[in-house]
Amino acid sequence: MSAPIVQGWCPGAHRPMMSGDGLVVRVRPRLARLEAAQMLGLCELADRFGNGTIDLTNRANLQLRGVAEADHQPLLEELAALNLLDAEPGIEVRRNILVTPLYQSGDLTARLTQELIDRLGELPSLPAKFGFAIDTGPNRLLVGDSADIRLETGPEGLILRADGAETGRRVTEKIAIDHLIALAEWFADHHTPEARRMARVVATQDLPSECQGSAPGDVGALPEPGIVELGAFYGAAFGQLPARGLAGLIETCGASALRVTPWRLFLMEGGAAIPAPAFVTDGTDPLMTTDACPGAPLCPQAQVETRDIARALASRIPGHLHVSGCAKGCARMGPADVTLVGHDGRIDLVKQGRAGDEPNLRALSPETLMTMDFT
Repeated sequence: MSAPIVQGWCPGAHRPMMSGDGLVVRVRPRLARLEAAQMLGLCELADRFGNGTIDLTNRANLQLRGVAEADHQPLLEELAALNLLDAEPGIEVRRNILVTPLYQSGDLTARLTQELIDRLGELPSLPAKFGFAIDTGPNRLLVGDSADIRLETGPEGLILRADGAETGRRVTEKIAIDHLIALAEWFADHHTPEARRMARVVATQDLPSECQGSAPGDVGALPEPGIVELGAFYGAAFGQLPARGLAGLIETCGASALRVTPWRLFLMEGGAAIPAPAFVTDGTDPLMTTDACPGAPLCPQAQVETRDIARALASRIPGHLHVSGCAKGCARMGPADVTLVGHDGRIDLVKQGRAGDEPNLRALSPETLMTMDFT
């Protein structure tokens, strides 16, 4: 089997990606938030045009899978009617923005994010996966998530930091987005085809001195399923949101909106914590520390089925489990305690590593995995 193909870009709404079950069409929620009516509409579209499931990605986006090519244009028209589509494909590509989810309407996080959205057209040409994090809550929550330029809180106020740099530049709200655009322009002048992310460029190029020197603040604990001030968090095993189950939860819990996160958690804004069999409501559930890509046959590059294996093994793995259909490791970029990787219809095992690392054991069968002791 040849090496998996790295696409170098992510699907969007205007530019979907073909997968094993049809097109993958991605929706990027603005400010990580959809009104209840928008989310209910998206659930209906997932049933009508897709496979009935919405994916919550590790970039806090929502994806419809299994869309027929002939249905793509009608789907775009429906997304536009829900105000979930950028009129310009070029703006959609640039709107890769992670937002710390516990912001209040109109606060610093909301204002910075909206200004960045309004000024996306001022950005230089950037690689497709280049992204931003607005991590300006009381504690930083997005440090482990994919972003190239970060606005964060520090002991002295706002910090603009290039991913890969330990320190950043002190900025005020008034000039924060100006300097963010300037840092993006510096990256555009220094990146290469081999170094298309900020951390790789920073590892080989010296940042301007004014872009360093101010330390960001403390890292906070990630939220878990349960009640918070803004509503209730629910978990999504493998990032899967069954459309009908989600619609029922929205209507029953009384939420006014849904907020997305990159951690397979979603917040029902203003909603109550109620029983939800389709979702994870217990923070100790091992599925919350288990990652698995769609696998075969849904992904044409996957060489094994993944999610049945992940469900069967989740409670038996101490720590994080990652089951990847191929060596790309799309579901988890970082290392896991146990990583299982599809290869020529069998499964390789990596301990304390990533999907692309050298395996400790090769060519295992699913049956063999079920008899192994992973402690």
